[in-house]
Amino acid sequence: MGGSESLPQVSLTTDRVVLVTGGNTGIGYETAKWIAMMGARVIIACRSEERAKKAIEKMQKEFGEEKTKGTPGLCSNENLAVEFMPLDLTSLKSVENFINNFKEKENKLHLLLCNAGIALHGQEYTEDGYEIMFQVNYLGHFLLISKLLPVMLNSGDDCRLILVSSEAHRTASFDLEKAQGKHHTKENFKRLLYYGNSKLYQIMQMYCLNRRLQNTNVTVNCIHPGIVDTEISRSFSELQLWRVFFQLSKAVGNTKTPFEGAKTLISAAINPKFKDTRDAYFMDMKINQANSLARDQQKQEALWKYSIDCLKDFLKKEDMEYLEKD
Repeated sequence: MGGSESLPQVSLTTDRVVLVTGGNTGIGYETAKWIAMMGARVIIACRSEERAKKAIEKMQKEFGEEKTKGTPGLCSNENLAVEFMPLDLTSLKSVENFINNFKEKENKLHLLLCNAGIALHGQEYTEDGYEIMFQVNYLGHFLLISKLLPVMLNSGDDCRLILVSSEAHRTASFDLEKAQGKHHTKENFKRLLYYGNSKLYQIMQMYCLNRRLQNTNVTVNCIHPGIVDTEISRSFSELQLWRVFFQLSKAVGNTKTPFEGAKTLISAAINPKFKDTRDAYFMDMKINQANSLARDQQKQEALWKYSIDCLKDFLKKEDMEYLEKD
């Protein structure tokens, strides 16, 4: 499938509802497209309706091309069941609006793929007052997950939540008093550190969630897609050293195409052999282990409490039922 024997061929139906944040480009685009081509109904959540519509048109075209080539594993549908819903992770109000809109039209959610993210961004703060990588990569998704988990818990067997993390979590440190980086100036803001921190937090969240969801139908895992040539590099295009590193990685074949990067996410999301898998950190379609800092339960729970406090204006009493479990 898709020029690769390693992707599982799984027959899905439009009863299977999939939500992909950042599904209009890069890894998210390829993930949304291939899961839709297997037959599921996919919702792309991103900021730009225009870009999402163009992405969906491109998916439909590529679906036709794959059918013409006789690619195995494709669904028999005439068109892909892909749609757009607006979501801006830099605004917690936008996340809340997305959740309300989703719940008005949907009563099931089987796959929640938290893919949207930014990398190595300069020091900037959102309208909510949070460091932008912390909010886009982690906190905005935390709110999304918190509000949509009740839907997933009532969606039947084998519901999966996948967080797109990164090997950059190995560059992270853990100091919640400095989590927003406001003690730095723009000139000395450590982009790699704060990007790595946001990815560390995702892995820590995975462990916290699985402790609370261990006897449920919902499993939580993380993936590292590799060094992928996508639009995420726009965040550090002005950083000469990182631009050179990225170009050298491409030159020696260490970077992946968006499809190659998406394979690990797709497999973690739909491969039957991972049905009951929890607390896995996938890399190159295999289960690896996150670093010891990410696995520190005391720090995980400290982050969990910090995150809930950050979202106290958005989380209601009914949202706290599972959040307060330990």
